[in-house]
Amino acid sequence: MLLWINKKCGGWTRDMSAGTESMIIPRQSVLQTLVWRVRGRQGGDDLDGSYALGCSVSVRRSVDGFTFPTHCSRGERRRLYALASKALSQLDGEFPGHLYSLEELKDRKLAEGPVVPSSLLMRIGAARDWPDSRAVWVAKEDSLVVRINFEDHLRLVSEHSDSNIKKAFETVCINLQRLEVIYKQMRHEFIWKEHLGWVVSSPAEVGTGLRASVQVKLQRMARHKHLEDILERLRLRMDTTESSGVYRVMNAHTIGLTEVQIMQLLVDGVKLLIEMEKALKDPEGGIEHLVPTQK
Repeated sequence: MLLWINKKCGGWTRDMSAGTESMIIPRQSVLQTLVWRVRGRQGGDDLDGSYALGCSVSVRRSVDGFTFPTHCSRGERRRLYALASKALSQLDGEFPGHLYSLEELKDRKLAEGPVVPSSLLMRIGAARDWPDSRAVWVAKEDSLVVRINFEDHLRLVSEHSDSNIKKAFETVCINLQRLEVIYKQMRHEFIWKEHLGWVVSSPAEVGTGLRASVQVKLQRMARHKHLEDILERLRLRMDTTESSGVYRVMNAHTIGLTEVQIMQLLVDGVKLLIEMEKALKDPEGGIEHLVPTQK
C-alpha cells in the first residue's frame, strides 16, 4: 500500500484504512496532549449562540495487539468487545451509562449510531459478521457515546445541542483518560507511536484521532467567492448539513498539531467566520480586512 504525504500540512492526502499499524508511514513527530489547558486559552464556551447551533467532539483509539477493523477476525472482535464492556463498566462510579447491542438500539429507537453497516464500513471491509460484537455505550445523561468495533476499536463522541464545545471536549478527554488507565491495567494499551501519535485504522485520522465540529449558520459566507481560501488559511473545512444555511465547520487535519492547537484553531476560526457573516449583512460591507494571513 502506498500512502502519499501532503508535505505542506504534514497530513495525508487520501482517507485510506490500513490493516495494521505497521502499514502506516510516518511523516513527523506529534505531541501527545489530551488536557485542554483553559488558562491562557480563549473561548470554547462563548460562541455566539444565534449562529453556533451545536457541536461535536470525537476521538478514535485502537487497542494494541489487535488488527484494525478492516482485517479483524470474529474472535478478535469478540475479545475487543469483552475488553470494552469490562472497561466501560468501571466508569459507572463517576460516569454511569449502559452498553447497548445494535439490536437493543433498534428496539429502543435510539439514534446514537446506525443499526445497519454504513457504506463506508462496507467499502473498507469493516462490516464482516455484522452485527456481531458491535455495540454502543451511552452515558446516562447522553453526554457521551462510545462506539465499539465500527470504523475503529473505540470511538468516543460527545455531542451538544448548544455551542459549548469546551464542555464536549472536556467530557471526551476526561473519560478517555480514564479508559486509557483501565486498558493499561488490563495490559492492552492504546496504540501510540512516537513518530505518529495515536495510531488508528485510517491514516487521515492518525496523530490525535480528534475530530471536532461546530454547526454554524453561514448563509452569506457559504456563497463568498473566497471561502475556500479562507478555510484553508484557518486550517478548517466545511460540510453541509440537513438544515438550509447551516454548515458543519471542523478541523481539516489531525496530525502535525496537538489536540490543544486543533481546538484553539477551531474556536478562533468559528468566531472569525461568524464575524464575517455579520459583516456581510451590510450590502456595502466587506470582509477583506478580516481575512487572516496563512497560519
